[in-house]
Amino acid sequence: MRKCLFVLLFSVCPSVSASDLCSILSGAKVISEDGKFLGVVASSYSSDSIFNEYGSHGSEYSTDSIWNEYGTYGGEYSTKSPFNPYTSTPPFLVKDGKAIAYLSVNKSLNAAVNPWVLKSCYE
Repeated sequence: MRKCLFVLLFSVCPSVSASDLCSILSGAKVISEDGKFLGVVASSYSSDSIFNEYGSHGSEYSTDSIWNEYGTYGGEYSTKSPFNPYTSTPPFLVKDGKAIAYLSVNKSLNAAVNPWVLKSCYE
């Protein structure tokens, strides 16, 4: 399954479903290029979830949130943001102690997961 994740992220494995991708990435930590913990890919009920709009990692007002469009980790022009379409240093997803993908809208990056696609797993 993990091998297929990497293949999927390189856009060569169309047989993996969206639910498989969601399952594979569930529980992954989001880590910025500078080493800052930005939250976990988990249900919005989890306090550390990047999808918990009331938590420090999911709130659009928190400095540690990728959803703060004016912040270092969420601003469209920040090199540390997954929403900067040109950055080469977006946050990455870590699972079982290994970086498995970038979290980025940058279509030029190999092994990048779009944060909007990831968010759809938890809506």
